[in-house]
Amino acid sequence: MGIKLFVGLGNPGDKYIATRHNAGFWFIDQIAAQTNCKLALDAKFFGLVSKLNQESWLLKPSTFMNNSGKAVVALANYYKISPAEILVIHDELDLPAGTVKLKLGGGRSGNGIKDIIAALGTEDFWRLRLGIGHPGDKNEVVNYVLKAPLKNEKTAIDDSIMESAKLLELLLAGEFESAMQKLHTKNE
Repeated sequence: MGIKLFVGLGNPGDKYIATRHNAGFWFIDQIAAQTNCKLALDAKFFGLVSKLNQESWLLKPSTFMNNSGKAVVALANYYKISPAEILVIHDELDLPAGTVKLKLGGGRSGNGIKDIIAALGTEDFWRLRLGIGHPGDKNEVVNYVLKAPLKNEKTAIDDSIMESAKLLELLLAGEFESAMQKLHTKNE
């Protein structure tokens, strides 16, 4: 059982395109580019959607990050996609810029993840955590995620997205151990 729904988290609008919080969107854009998929707004799924193959989808919610669950559950329910077949790609403060981790389930860090857990009723979906680094002070987090990364950070994040995107076939095939091994050994 592989991934049938790839969801990149971010905030809609030009104001947010280049911000760290939109790293999940950057991943979806990379997958769309490498597979020649065209994302189009679909109101019933509250986001930009593209069919990746016969049974898999790309999704960039057009809701703000804190309401991402609405888009995820709309598409997942419509196409009968189980939580274990969903990969949510999001920025991760607790990982250095350029580091990526893949895992099933886990914590409730971030409002986007919390909203998806509430909408799906479970934590048991896959996450691809794209490291963006931490500002060092929890009071600076909101400003930090809503700003563009520094040039060296952006290069590291872009490189990590390119490397992660190479794992697409493994993720579609459900070969998560292989994907994690390739991804996590590259990060060490």
